[in-house]
Amino acid sequence: PRHKCGNQKSCPQNYFAFKIISGAANVVGPSICFEDLVLMSNVKNNIGRGLNIALVNGTTGQLLKTDAFDMYSG
Repeated sequence: PRHKCGNQKSCPQNYFAFKIISGAANVVGPSICFEDLVLMSNVKNNIGRGLNIALVNGTTGQLLKTDAFDMYSG
């Protein structure tokens, strides 16, 4: 069976499914999936160098904001 965000098993009831992929240089891009919806990826063109963050409401699961923080440039 297929599980949300491509995870190996389903999450328990009342839990959110998520998957974070850090990427590998320029070969595999980073991505953030939440409840089977890709929030950030190279395809969506909202990934940046450094730390990528998706802020999600912990009760409703609604995406509030995405951003990237370039830790290299300071």
